[in-house]
Amino acid sequence: MEINTFFTEWSPEMAYILGFFAADGSMYVNPRISKYIVFYSTDKEILWKMKSILCVKQKIGILKRDPIKYPNWKLCYRLQIGDKSLFDIFLKLGFTPNKSKSLKYPNVPKKYIKDFIRGYFDGDGFSCFSRYHRKDRNSTGKIISSGFVCGNKDFLLSIKSALEASANICGGTLCSHARAYNLTFSIKNSAKLFNFMYNGVAPRLYLSRKRLEFERNLKKYWS
Repeated sequence: MEINTFFTEWSPEMAYILGFFAADGSMYVNPRISKYIVFYSTDKEILWKMKSILCVKQKIGILKRDPIKYPNWKLCYRLQIGDKSLFDIFLKLGFTPNKSKSLKYPNVPKKYIKDFIRGYFDGDGFSCFSRYHRKDRNSTGKIISSGFVCGNKDFLLSIKSALEASANICGGTLCSHARAYNLTFSIKNSAKLFNFMYNGVAPRLYLSRKRLEFERNLKKYWS
């Protein structure tokens, strides 16, 4: 399938890739008016999956930063695709250059919401496990949380609504943090989110590291 026709009909693969792009993608026009779609990740694995699914020949490169200006910079990979038609398709889907604050939730068919959300999770999602000391009981408690990060509050509210409608994942706490917003779920909804995103899904449509980390956190809580 040609890449320009890949995004004209919804599928699990299309929804997953768009979800990941919403989290860790960009689009830009260079001085020569060439148009590009770019995927970024510190996990090279997911870019290989994108490359395989899209059947593109572009090489996966390394995004470099000045170590003096960016001392905490992690090694980051990128898959850059120059294609005017693809750029225009992404515009029609609602994506824009410099999308960090203008990001909008696209009109994803209900059938593919789990794939879109899993894609976004693989870019800007998290799961955490920790223990704490109960002062009143002199014992140790456990906490698990999961969720999503975004610079656009409305986008996270749309994810929240989609999860409520599609998976009965209700609640969730939305708060601002370090010039961004977090949508966080506690234990019961974290378990629901894991099952919603991963049940019956082929390995090529998720980032192995994040799925394994989420699964381990759930097991730690229930053990």
